[in-house]
Amino acid sequence: MQYRDIQMNRYLAIINPAAGGGRCGKLVPRTVQRLRSEGIDLEVAETRGAGDATELARQGLACGFRHFLAGGGDGTSYEVINGLFPRNHSEERLLLGFLPLGTGNSFLRDFADEGLEHYAVSAIVAGRSRPCDVIRLTHGDGVLHYINLLSVGFTAEAGELTNRQFKPLGEAGYLLATLLTWGRLHFPVFPYRLDGCAEADRQPCTYLTFSNSRFTGGKLMISPLADTSDGLIEVTRVGPVGRLDFLRTFPKIFTGTHLKHPAVSRWAVRRVDFEVPTPIDIMIDGEIVRCVPRCLDVLPSALDVIV
Repeated sequence: MQYRDIQMNRYLAIINPAAGGGRCGKLVPRTVQRLRSEGIDLEVAETRGAGDATELARQGLACGFRHFLAGGGDGTSYEVINGLFPRNHSEERLLLGFLPLGTGNSFLRDFADEGLEHYAVSAIVAGRSRPCDVIRLTHGDGVLHYINLLSVGFTAEAGELTNRQFKPLGEAGYLLATLLTWGRLHFPVFPYRLDGCAEADRQPCTYLTFSNSRFTGGKLMISPLADTSDGLIEVTRVGPVGRLDFLRTFPKIFTGTHLKHPAVSRWAVRRVDFEVPTPIDIMIDGEIVRCVPRCLDVLPSALDVIV
């Protein structure tokens, strides 16, 4: 117990040195040194492959850590969160900070436009935190948790192509994958019900997103009205659009004005139930997972984030 009590006041920094095409591994020693020089007591653990950040977070919890730093991009944060959840409401609160040294770092853009690394380090040093909702996905094989967004359709297809071919190019890679996916534009159906609605929405769509925060893919403001602590899932549905219309509308996603397009609808809900019969690709906090989604629900203010 004494060891566990000591760890509760320290940070476990879980670092993905491969994030950002290796950028994270090069920059993290300087960042860690700066934090330590500011009096932040931390232990560093590095990942070696996919899933390691989740396991390191679980081990950290078992050793008594309650303060964590995710060093990398959106995928690293996503893995860490899935090592910290599921949790009991009665357990001690967890604190998560970010060392944005990866590619996307989308979640932090809700709180800072530029200079994300400086902003994140300053927030850690100042101890500046706020409650954050965690969204739970129940699927055919278990549960997953996220704080950024889940998306199906066009965005998931572009994300899968990015991860498979263009990840080293960063934000430019995501834009390139988006253009290539545009060339095979189609309109799938993902039946879903919002807040227990009796009838499922079975309309074809370009994509659906279920967001907790505003940005994805770095600077794409896909859900400009999302709030990370309102206890709600921000749902954005884009119906069928032609290729030329898509090209004209896509740049507006950087400012959030794409919501004005007549094919775009949005809702803020507490629960989403899916009626998808077979596995599909979903993009969840920048990672691609193939599964049968069952439902989404909100764990209100379940995590404290350093922002």
